[in-house]
Amino acid sequence: MKKLALSLGVLTAFLVNAQSIKTTIDLVNVKDDKVAVTMEFPKMKSGDVKFHFPKTVPGTYSVDDYGRFVEGIKFYDNKGKELTFTKVNDNTYSLKNAQNLTKVTYLVNDSFDEEMDSSKHKAVFSPSGTNIEEGKIYLINTHGFVGYIENMQDVPYQLVVQKPTDFYGTTALVDQDKSESTDTYTLANYAKLTDSPLMYTKPDYITFNAGGMDLVLGVYSPTGKYKASDFKENLEKMVLAQKKFLGDMNTNKKYAIMLYLSGGDGPQIKGFGALEHHESTSVVLPEMMPKDAIDKTITDVVSHEFFHTVNPLKTHSEEIHYFDYADPKMSQHLWMYEGGTEYFANLFQIQEGLINKDEFLQRITEKITNSKNYDDTMPFTVMSKNVLKEPYKDQYRNVYEKGTLLAMCLDIELRKLSNGEMGYRDMIRKLSQRFGENKPFKDDKLIDELVTITGYPQVKDFYNKYIAGNQATPYEQYLNMVGVEVQKQETPPLFWFIKDPQQTGYNDKNKTLVFDENSPLSSFSKSIGFKITDEILALNGKSIDIQKIQDFIAYTRSIKEGQNITLTVLRKNGDKMDKVNLSGKAVLDKMTIETLQYRSNPTPAEQKLQDQWLTGKK
Repeated sequence: MKKLALSLGVLTAFLVNAQSIKTTIDLVNVKDDKVAVTMEFPKMKSGDVKFHFPKTVPGTYSVDDYGRFVEGIKFYDNKGKELTFTKVNDNTYSLKNAQNLTKVTYLVNDSFDEEMDSSKHKAVFSPSGTNIEEGKIYLINTHGFVGYIENMQDVPYQLVVQKPTDFYGTTALVDQDKSESTDTYTLANYAKLTDSPLMYTKPDYITFNAGGMDLVLGVYSPTGKYKASDFKENLEKMVLAQKKFLGDMNTNKKYAIMLYLSGGDGPQIKGFGALEHHESTSVVLPEMMPKDAIDKTITDVVSHEFFHTVNPLKTHSEEIHYFDYADPKMSQHLWMYEGGTEYFANLFQIQEGLINKDEFLQRITEKITNSKNYDDTMPFTVMSKNVLKEPYKDQYRNVYEKGTLLAMCLDIELRKLSNGEMGYRDMIRKLSQRFGENKPFKDDKLIDELVTITGYPQVKDFYNKYIAGNQATPYEQYLNMVGVEVQKQETPPLFWFIKDPQQTGYNDKNKTLVFDENSPLSSFSKSIGFKITDEILALNGKSIDIQKIQDFIAYTRSIKEGQNITLTVLRKNGDKMDKVNLSGKAVLDKMTIETLQYRSNPTPAEQKLQDQWLTGKK
């Protein structure tokens, strides 16, 4: 039996290798901050071939054109002869009569460097980007390194990573060879490949089991400030709470977290956050954050990505299931994919005791305040479907604000209708049971499916008014149902550079304030011609000292309406940054802050609904 089993294994391996696309990523012979990639193909089914890199990838909602990071591409036939090709655009290459195509080679530049230097493109969101720092760290989001042949996306991939012998690869994939210098992975198709990030660095990782799930956390800390073991206690507590919250909705047996901490003399990046995958997440945070702040961010951000294992990774529409990397078609339902997931990331913390009632209400208050920076009349389905285009893409961040609030209101609506027997989490559980990873729903039929699984036609009324419609969501009305009052308070006029000051970042290299490119500008910034890609060096001659940032903030609060202001910025000009002075009269944004508080004398019905909402119990 052993001999037979061995023979079958060898035969199976031979057949897989013969029919798979062998892709080699060379992390040993790195030159000029570029990594060589070689792809070897099985026999072509057609003489005319199109070779693509992704325009965008699932979980991101921007056009990133990963092919623009590729150079020196060459195609070869089975005799080693170069084939002629036409470059159609940044991502696509066309070959005629290429039935003998057997190999393509090219070099990959990383996207992290572009965040600092490029003026031609919007920077790739760091957790979905790539980083190459020879001898230090290789962050391999595979969609940034590996392409595909059109109509061959379902062919298996054999991924071979040639690595320094003292490097370790953090990934959810299983290495299939014993070599210290080579890791080999087998993936069912291109979608599985792009769903499998890797981070190679000198070993700093921990493995443990939580709630029946094996986890690996790999950490890259450029100055050595942090170790993976520093975050184990918080991470374990978070995962146990999530598994309990999800119950049978989560079936993961393993999960990998790649935590890249930006700092030291490495790239000065600003796209902090995480990107979800079925069995892993890539996370980018600044190393300068205190440990308790990183722990809190892991709880908020990594939990969000883990909740994506339910939606949309395992429950999704056809647009996601049959994702077109070259010409993506977007779904209407970011309100559920991102908004509902962000709601889960907050709801589980109150229901599992990680935060208290007041902290939860403060988070909802912040969501309401932040949502006012966006167009509340724009139908969420329309924005979602067109999120790659103007003017919709500027509204994207609202999925984490209004999207969360929509899920919250729908949760309260369902609990009210069902006398507390059903909430948003129950609805998503029923949806995941009706569909699944290999059974997508039709995008325009989702609301009908939700009515079917809940049994409440009122869900469609809610959807048509507040999600697909242009009516403002009546948060106060829904919060009143659970004994929460909304109090409005006028705040002193605020002088700042973007509408939501909390979205401000810091570039340690340039000693400047920086902003996410989706952040809406303040009235003052618009009036003086400030660009969202500008970096602020000084305000009225006062430079930015991150160690004394509170002094700088105090100064901005002293500024009066109409006061003469000179803002000194660094502005991109080709490959360099010019120092530019922008002058004008101060414009202070007037704001009304809405605060939430639990009613001191709720009715018995309100108290019952509030308890069910905050505990998840029926």
